[in-house]
Amino acid sequence: MPIHSKQHSTLARFILFTLILLAYFQTSQANTDPYVKDLQKKAESLKLWQQREWINLLHYDNDGSSDQLISQVDDARFFNAEDGKYNPEAELLQTLSAFFSTESNNDTHPQCKFVARLGWLKTKLNIDVSTLPKVTCKDYLQWRSIVPDERVTLVFPAYHLNSPSSMFGHTLLRLDPAKGKMGSDWLSMAVNFGADVRDGDNSLFYAFKGLSGGYPGFFIVTPYFKKIKEYNQDEKRDIWEYPLNLTPQETKRLVTHLWELKEIEFDYYFFDENCSYRLLELLEIARPSIELTDNFSLTSIPVDTVRAIEQSGMIKDIHYRPSQVTVLEYLLEQVPEKNINLVESISKDHTIINSEEFKSLPDSEKVQILDTAYKYLRFKQTDAARDPASAKNSHKLLQAINAFPIQPIDKPPVPLFHPEQSHDSKRVSIALGEENKQRYSDLALRLSFHSLEDNEHGFLQGAQINMGNVVLRDAENESLKLQRFDVVDIFSLTARTQFFKPLSWKVYTGLERQHTFGQQRLVAHVTGGAGFAYKPLENSLVYGLLMSRLERNRGFSREIVPAYGLSTGVLHHFGSSTAHIEISGEEFRNNVYRYRGKYIHNFNLATNHSLKFTAVREKQEFIEFNEAKLTYQYYFF
Repeated sequence: MPIHSKQHSTLARFILFTLILLAYFQTSQANTDPYVKDLQKKAESLKLWQQREWINLLHYDNDGSSDQLISQVDDARFFNAEDGKYNPEAELLQTLSAFFSTESNNDTHPQCKFVARLGWLKTKLNIDVSTLPKVTCKDYLQWRSIVPDERVTLVFPAYHLNSPSSMFGHTLLRLDPAKGKMGSDWLSMAVNFGADVRDGDNSLFYAFKGLSGGYPGFFIVTPYFKKIKEYNQDEKRDIWEYPLNLTPQETKRLVTHLWELKEIEFDYYFFDENCSYRLLELLEIARPSIELTDNFSLTSIPVDTVRAIEQSGMIKDIHYRPSQVTVLEYLLEQVPEKNINLVESISKDHTIINSEEFKSLPDSEKVQILDTAYKYLRFKQTDAARDPASAKNSHKLLQAINAFPIQPIDKPPVPLFHPEQSHDSKRVSIALGEENKQRYSDLALRLSFHSLEDNEHGFLQGAQINMGNVVLRDAENESLKLQRFDVVDIFSLTARTQFFKPLSWKVYTGLERQHTFGQQRLVAHVTGGAGFAYKPLENSLVYGLLMSRLERNRGFSREIVPAYGLSTGVLHHFGSSTAHIEISGEEFRNNVYRYRGKYIHNFNLATNHSLKFTAVREKQEFIEFNEAKLTYQYYFF
């Protein structure tokens, strides 16, 4: 019996060895096929691996320190050559050989996996398709049957301050069926690149891993109506849609390459190698001549990439899809003041439509009230658990609306300024100022994105997102020094109304110079607070926030001391300028206090040029000082 087992074991080894030899022989045959060799020689003579189309298809880029090309794809399955990630020439030659492999004839074959590469090489080398092995790509054909390739639309879901991943907006592509096809939005597919975030990662952890490339990133194709629900309804974000003028051939090239990226892993970086950068790469696959990514080596802010695409001439139209909140706010603005309480009352109790107060109104006002109350009720139900009473009330209101022949108007107008018409996200500035009769000059750089006083056209009113803000100061009789470094500075002012009760908040952290016992010191701090904002006028916001601060200051007896304070202010937009008045102060647990009044007025010279005047008066325990400065600001991307 042991001898019999040994014989079987020897036979198995022999069969395995034979199969390995056969596989090697087949591969060698393919690699040494005269036609393949001729194709490789032709590719070498044409230096195809240096052409931009090949560079784009493999996502090669300079490593930053030399001319060495490295693919940004971090997945071995994407390459045919062992050193394909670092060697465009080897990858091209091995890819050619792989297309003629006879190892398989199904979905695992390189012809099925790398459809875009095969199409490009066929064109460049005039490959005789009859010489290629016959393969069946069932998975690819099935995928192509559900992914439309008639038209491509760039989609920009606008800013969402309460989500770290959405503060700067987002971009994705929409693949549309043939124009005029019924229900095209419901048949469209969304192409999204995003980080594979683990459940349970909090905002701070997400920000750290997003900045350091700690998350893998993947392309995902999903029905577009799911994205409408996610952005329009769940996150209450307006959506801007930009149909692109890609030709059918360009669109097909984009879609076939998208198949090559299916389940392929990239590193995800929050600021540069993000959703917007990867979509620019896809568009470069479709139209290599546009070279969009060359302008985004440091940061890739979504709205900047939309602007770059517009400047390339690819955008042929603009469509606006308002969020659930935007629609509701517009409807509420249209309701006369005398009827506004009826809207709230009827949303809670549909029987009020039988009251004399409601019955006495004209039909046009009745429909307006009912429609607004219905949409307000639906809005409240979006995030809440299903309530039978609210559901019944909603149904009754809908029945009442349908009983009128007059149909309500529920579409707000398109905003006067589109996101891509806003100022660029980076900012450099130079300032001349004086503090207690000491003159100084400031040089500042902000990597992103928008301040409260900046030109608001194309931005959310009352929203501030600043990151990477550095200020250097050259003062009289002093050497050049770091005056301020803001890691993050976010301010969200959202007006409270009868129907909406949002919380306004502020958080900023970094380094800044502070007067401490008569001496300026560079201190580290984390500052934040929350409160309320109101909108007394169309272009005004009034706010008040309770603040807290944790400061590391070598001038204190304890290096880290907490403080509590208050910040109140008024923000008003005049159209061509913005004024901001703020009174704030904090008291530390060591009895040190700081009280200050600040006035800022920013004048818009052009979209990307402004002149800002700042005046500050601050009082501390041992010092009072006044400061005034004039700043020229230039915005770029």
